[in-house]
Amino acid sequence: MNDLRVFLCHLKACEGGFYLKKIFRLISGFCLVSVLYGCADKLEYYEESGSVFHTLYRIKYQAPRLLTGKIDAELQAFNLSLNPFNPNSIISKVNNNEAVEADEWFMEVFNKAQEVSAVSGGAFDATVAPFINLWGFGFSRADSVTPYMIDSVKTFVGYNKIRLEGRKVVKDDPRVILNFSAIAKGYACDVVALLLEREGVTNYMVDIGGEVTMRGVNQNGECWRIGINTPEDDTEGTNAALEDTLQTCEPCGIATSGDYRNFYIKDGVRYGHTINPATGYPAGRNILSATVMAKDCMTADAYATAFMVMGIEKAVETARSIPDIDYFFIFSDPDGNQMVSFSDNIQRYLSNR
Repeated sequence: MNDLRVFLCHLKACEGGFYLKKIFRLISGFCLVSVLYGCADKLEYYEESGSVFHTLYRIKYQAPRLLTGKIDAELQAFNLSLNPFNPNSIISKVNNNEAVEADEWFMEVFNKAQEVSAVSGGAFDATVAPFINLWGFGFSRADSVTPYMIDSVKTFVGYNKIRLEGRKVVKDDPRVILNFSAIAKGYACDVVALLLEREGVTNYMVDIGGEVTMRGVNQNGECWRIGINTPEDDTEGTNAALEDTLQTCEPCGIATSGDYRNFYIKDGVRYGHTINPATGYPAGRNILSATVMAKDCMTADAYATAFMVMGIEKAVETARSIPDIDYFFIFSDPDGNQMVSFSDNIQRYLSNR
């Protein structure tokens, strides 16, 4: 830059040219803008963490600046739409039969839930909450549940008992309540990912409660890696053993559902936390862990739950019929041995297959 200034000053002194003076100003200005622009566009990897929906989140992304404020604002807005623990949220007002209009987020999740319910034959059902409440958190009320209670609750559980008419949620029975816990975390990942992409971010990983939406590469320039835990009894959440690892740079959502961290044992029988909407009882199927990979995490999240309810044979049959999803199932054979079943396409992302 100094050499350029000396050269131009020499020309101006020798020729006194008006145009050379203007050229000097333009070049100097261009160099200054280039320096400032280069500093502003310096990309770094950042990590955000916190909690939403009573679960932890971790977000890693490459950007020229921190996006903490925008991420927090997006999650707070999402919270006011779909968090059932927030009395002011849209879903809480729907469950309390208050007059409220659905927003775009609620409608998106509701419609996806209904779609997955239909495809899975009701194995996924966002109205299953009364059964969950009946059994109690961690099956704390398991000993008090009777067939009569189950039959009573069945009368107002069913995805076909609720619908959207425009932005209004219409119930066949006012006792119908929604619980999007098996789909909303995945959708929250997608919502944050869309925010990052609007900000020009192309390398990111959004992890909310173990559900993940990701794209591009990590800070080491490598494709993101997501571990699939070996399903061992792990009520403390300390199991770090991995069955395999998924690695991809492609935009996708990955979700895992499993009963090995939330179950109870009665009369020597182990019951997982996944409720079968058709029976009202714990599903008790042979799938120990269902990992689903899809274009978006909302879809992956919902189907991971549905497959846990179905059992291995029906889950594989159904998964193969659904476009754009892949699966990795860990299940127990009749002799109690752990086995795996996975889609042909997902094999290219697996580290140990």
